Amino acid sequence: MGGIGVFIWKIAVALYLLATGVLGVSKKGDLAGIITDMFGRNVEWLIIIAGVVALIAGVLLLLELFNVKVAILDLLLLVVAIIWIVFAIFMFIKWIGSREIWFTLQELGKYVMVSASLLIASKKFG
Repeated sequence: MGGIGVFIWKIAVALYLLATGVLGVSKKGDLAGIITDMFGRNVEWLIIIAGVVALIAGVLLLLELFNVKVAILDLLLLVVAIIWIVFAIFMFIKWIGSREIWFTLQELGKYVMVSASLLIASKKFG
């Protein structure tokens, strides 16, 4: 899989992971909100760990775009994709009765797109 479109798409995934990681380490953003919703208030350590994993995956994906081979990249992308799939399922269950169905489907679609992008970005699972 190659071409300028794939290159730009991988940069977008890497930037998304970097931003998610930085916000997660700062205990802000979607990652912090979802983890807090799932597990309660005393899970800052989990938010930071998930943020660090996302940050590392983003950096490694950017490095790979510039032909720096990293053996664990596919595994990290899989881990982050699984985290996002769990988030999608949790949020869908939480939102299904409390919000307008179109908003719920839009949010679910966002999480599924991120999960699919992470899986496709990996060579092994994409």
